[in-house]
Parts: sequence; C-alpha cells; structure tokens
Amino acid sequence: MKSYLLITMLVFVSVFSEAQEKEILDTIYANDQKNVALFFSNPIRQGVTGADHFIFTYNREKEQYFGLLQAQPGKESNLLIINNNGSVFSYIVRYKEALSKLNYFIPLSNAIGNEKPIKDKLTTTKTEEWSFNASLYYERFCSYLVKRKQNIGRLKNRNDGIVLTVENIVFDKEELYFVIQIENRSSLDYDVNFLNLSIDTRKKGKKKSLQSLYQEPVYKHMLPTKISKKQTVRLVYVVPKFSISNERSVVLELNENNGERNVKLKISNDYINNPN
Repeated sequence: MKSYLLITMLVFVSVFSEAQEKEILDTIYANDQKNVALFFSNPIRQGVTGADHFIFTYNREKEQYFGLLQAQPGKESNLLIINNNGSVFSYIVRYKEALSKLNYFIPLSNAIGNEKPIKDKLTTTKTEEWSFNASLYYERFCSYLVKRKQNIGRLKNRNDGIVLTVENIVFDKEELYFVIQIENRSSLDYDVNFLNLSIDTRKKGKKKSLQSLYQEPVYKHMLPTKISKKQTVRLVYVVPKFSISNERSVVLELNENNGERNVKLKISNDYINNPN
C-alpha cells in the first residue's frame, strides 16, 4: 500500500511540475548499522518510504532541515520527501552492507518539481483548485490509514453479531480522521442505513436531557451500503478538528436499514482531545 501511495503522489506531482524535463532521480544507499543523513535547504514537512524495510525519520512536531535513513536487507524501494515550501524530492533507496557516503547535502535545484499546481486564472478558480486538491489528499491519506497498524486502544461495542470499532483517531492539518471498522459476525447480511458521528451533551439539573449535535464529515472513505455475513470492512470519516469538555462525548451510531441491529459507540473526550 505504501508503494501505491508513493506512486500516486508522484503522478500527481508530475502533472503540476514546472521542471518535468529536468527530473532527477538518484540512488541513496543505507543499512541497519549506520544512519544516513539527508540535509535540505528547507525544512522537511513529509517523508515517506515505499517499503517497510526502509525507515526515514524526521522531526514531525518541529520542522528541521535533515532526516535520517536506515535500511534492512531487501529489494530496492523509493523515498519521497516534500519540504515546507512544496519542493518535491524523489530517490531510489537500496540496502548496502558497506557505505561509502553517510551525509547528503541536497540543494533545491535537485527537486523534481513542486506539489502546488500552476494556477490558471482563465480556467480555474481558487475554490475549484482547493476542492480538487483537498479531495485527492483526503483519498490518499485515508487509503494509507486503513492499511497501517492502529494503536489508539479499545473503542468497541457490539449488538447481535455486529461489532463497531474505532481503531484510530488521527489529527492531520485541520481535520480529525476516524479510522472505523465494522465486523459482521452474524449469518445475515447487514444493510447500512447510516453511520453518524455526533457530539452529545448531558444537561444538568432536575430535568436531565441529552442534546446531540451532528458532525458532518468533509470526506467519507469506503463507506459501504452492505456488509455481507462474516465480512469485515474498514473506512475513514474526516471531520473538521474540534475538542470537547468533560461534560461532552462523541457518539458513533451505526443504524441498520429495515433492521434492529443498531450499534452506538461512545468516545470520551480524552480520545478526541489527544488524537494520534
């Protein structure tokens, strides 16, 4: 999956690249005994390898000018790096037992292009550009999330063989990504009526009541209309970033069409306010 993500990102970049005819693709060697350092003229915003036996580490919280590459024995792969100015760098990476070079000082001229599209004021409005780019970004990042290992803890509820799980909550840019799994352990197919995300608030006082505020996703990834018997599906809901107080909680509600196997999953404010 990671290889697919890299390939599609490169295709997208090349469409808008101002320097396609000048594309540079070098090979960088690494091993599991030493760190290979890559220094750039601008801080690193994103770095992704195409295979698990290559690891590229960089400061994700505070942007810095360098990253470290290590490798385990295996087939060659690729490394994609995007700086905070949008410059894109692409390299073939290979494992090598004996390394002759441990430090790479990479000038801006080695970039293969820029992730930002060339603006065409005659045919495209800024709103159209953002809408297209956002949808493409959501699709690719969600595809990556459903394939990766999740580590948020146990957020699960079930009803009559239908198991609803939130596997991860990830914060990226200005959105929260809810990685959701629905498992149909029953012997009957499950027709999805809706899957809603809402914020519930309990009002205090003599007459206690529950107020629910629906959260409209900006993007839904792989939401099925039917889940066959013994089938498990994974999907992602993308919603604008928010935080909640102790008196509030998020409720994920799965509702069956023409059925009663409905599942509600309550998510406390700790998970919402401290996403991955």
